[in-house]
Amino acid sequence: MTGGGESRDHWFEDLADHMGEAYLRYSFTKGTVQEVDHIVHALGLSRGDRVLDVGCGPGRHAHELARRGITVHGIDISERFVEIAAAGAPDGATFERSDARSLTFDAEFDAVICLCQGAFGLMTASGEDTDVIDGMARAVRLGGRVALSAFSAYFVAKHWQGADFDADTGVNHEETEIKSETGETKTVDLWTGCYTPRELRMLLDGNGLTVDSISSVEPGAYGFDRPTLDTAEFLVVATRTTSARGR
Repeated sequence: MTGGGESRDHWFEDLADHMGEAYLRYSFTKGTVQEVDHIVHALGLSRGDRVLDVGCGPGRHAHELARRGITVHGIDISERFVEIAAAGAPDGATFERSDARSLTFDAEFDAVICLCQGAFGLMTASGEDTDVIDGMARAVRLGGRVALSAFSAYFVAKHWQGADFDADTGVNHEETEIKSETGETKTVDLWTGCYTPRELRMLLDGNGLTVDSISSVEPGAYGFDRPTLDTAEFLVVATRTTSARGR
């Protein structure tokens, strides 16, 4: 992976350490309730269901799901974010530091979510996003559901200014400023893997997941709108219908 220190497993860990709880001040984190409303509806979740939140960050989606009586286990590569998520977590929400590229769960969950580029899309080395999807597919029971958000390659190519989008790899690179809990500003590099709906269907289909819908969404505005060129993210909803890759 590019970026990050030698002792780190992923470049995002340094960013998470710097932001800490300040991550939750960003505007894109303010639509949690609406996003969970839609996810519960789209996945058909109910009280007592067990959900894996991959790349849970500070736990905002996991906390909201747990408040609704859903049992949630969140994993994130950032120890700092896991500590924030675990502090004051509602009953039914648990967290651990784990690498989304090497999940070991085996059909233990009724649903798996990976939202807001929590893990998928930040894995920019070749094949690593496939490893994330494979682990998610293995983690959900047969007939269980998956919700995954991904950044739109269409949107980046058409609208994003001041960023460097590599059309060959589909990876977008930008420099941005992030703030710490005390307001300290730091300039950092961000790499995001970007996708088209066709690529997402092919990727999930190859891992035992049948895509039910792909929608254009924005933070705090999740729904079932058809994919367009003008919305930053896609939300994929899928069902595990066959065995995951390699099983």
